[in-house]
Amino acid sequence: MILTTTNNIENFKIVDYLGIVTGTAYDSSYSANGSKLSFKDMFSMSKYYEKYSLALEGIKEKAFQNLKNNATKLGANAVVGIQLDVEPLANSSTLLVSITGTAVKVK
Repeated sequence: MILTTTNNIENFKIVDYLGIVTGTAYDSSYSANGSKLSFKDMFSMSKYYEKYSLALEGIKEKAFQNLKNNATKLGANAVVGIQLDVEPLANSSTLLVSITGTAVKVK
């Protein structure tokens, strides 16, 4: 599956537009790969940023997998015009990642 932020794909022709697809995922920004950030580590900025970055990458990967699954259900072999949005949920340590694009068939 080809995923791109551009509206076309070089050397490919879009033969059918199948619709808008989304992929979302959310999780705690203080956990990564099943390990939580300890209370002590919350006061170490380097460990905090490291865990936060790893957690965000994991959430983004889940959202992209959901996007690809939704595009595949429509019979697409590519998604163009991808936009990614990361939002912290109010009063929590949870991050929400939302990815939107247009499912297409290319050849």
